Amino acid sequence: MPTFDLATPIRLATAADIPELTPLVDAYRRFYRQPGDLEGARAFLTQRFANGDAHLLLALDAQGSAHGFVQLFPVPSTTSLAVRWILNDLFVAPEARGQGMGSDLLRAARQLARDHGVPQLMLRTQVENHTAQSRYQALGWQRDEAFFTYLLNTDC
Repeated sequence: MPTFDLATPIRLATAADIPELTPLVDAYRRFYRQPGDLEGARAFLTQRFANGDAHLLLALDAQGSAHGFVQLFPVPSTTSLAVRWILNDLFVAPEARGQGMGSDLLRAARQLARDHGVPQLMLRTQVENHTAQSRYQALGWQRDEAFFTYLLNTDC
């Protein structure tokens, strides 16, 4: 299991962390104006661990309680002939913000990608989320000016 030399204790999450992760994922969803759904969040996390299709990192306080997470999904890239990871979710509980936990989660995600030989991380953020954008840029992330993102609902 990787170790991260950061101010915030961060570790890989396991299925045993689902009870502690569930309210964080639910709060993350509510931040993005989704209705609260603890059971749905728990089922989603259970599926991620069962499928092994994501990497989750937990940020802990001094007592070992989780207050933040980052979730990364591998995606093959035909253009680079490699796998890149999408940093799909980053969340720090409001009471833990402003202490560097989010920045440390981003640093740990980068280290984990390097450890797995992943050459590139990608993320999307809301246009009005200026706080997150300034943090990403301060840590060396570069905004993609060459591509637009399009979404299509499939009416499922």
